[in-house]
Amino acid sequence: MAAAKMRINRLLSFSPKASNLLAATSKKYFASDAAHKPSTKEDKGDADDGHKAEKSESSGGWLSRLLLRKIETGHVSHESVLSHRDTVYELQFDAVKPEYMDEYQEEFGRFAKMLSAAGSGGSLIGSWTVEIGELDEAVHLWQFPDGYTQMTEHKSFLCKEKDFANIIEKRKQFLRSSKNQVMSAFSYWPELKERDGRNIYELRSYVLKPGTMIEWGINWARAIKYRNEDDEAVGGFFSQIGDQNFVHHLWVYKSLQDRLESRESAWRNPGWDKCVAHTVPLVRHMTSRILIPTHFSRLQ
Repeated sequence: MAAAKMRINRLLSFSPKASNLLAATSKKYFASDAAHKPSTKEDKGDADDGHKAEKSESSGGWLSRLLLRKIETGHVSHESVLSHRDTVYELQFDAVKPEYMDEYQEEFGRFAKMLSAAGSGGSLIGSWTVEIGELDEAVHLWQFPDGYTQMTEHKSFLCKEKDFANIIEKRKQFLRSSKNQVMSAFSYWPELKERDGRNIYELRSYVLKPGTMIEWGINWARAIKYRNEDDEAVGGFFSQIGDQNFVHHLWVYKSLQDRLESRESAWRNPGWDKCVAHTVPLVRHMTSRILIPTHFSRLQ
């Protein structure tokens, strides 16, 4: 126990955002641990011997043991540790029949304009088509600042209002398939804001091993500063409903060359390599999409 507290204290100095996340996690951890696990000789030995604590750290798995093995899922939810906002997001993926892509975009743009005027409660923050990745696909990001109640009211509104229901029904003929996820935003990522100019976006999606979401969040809370020197970090999310154990990172760049230079620059920052080393083993699968904003997207 004492050794674990020593490790937490050392980590708290990395960054303010990481400190907040680690403090919340450690508070829940120590409360849960005290209630469920008696102290052992091993704990006492680690507390009395700093060398043993350092040896445990060097083994590479101390963060996993500290945050995953001892935090029982029945006592700490991912959402309570990783997100402090009531806002929920919906990420919508529409696989469009190639011959209908132009007509699909025209109809969706009309739909977005009508929806903005109607004030249904939901906000269409971003809309894109995939340039590299799953082609003939459209991606939409919805925001519901007042949470699940607002999202439910929004969907009910779309079903009850005849004009919107007709548009949604017509859209089905353009699609091969459609799916969505409901997500929360990581607290250490910047707030979403509208972007101007001609940009490209990258949506990097990760499927994590079950039980590793908190460890992912703690590492990225320290590392986000290395990847946001030019304000390229748009949003970071983790899934709540739909496919589970998903993380989505959304980035913005002026061009593919700008993307390359930004990513290479991160490797020149001491500490970025540690983030990569700690998070790569947590990933089961990942995909990357290069996205082009539609003319009606608020994220340009």
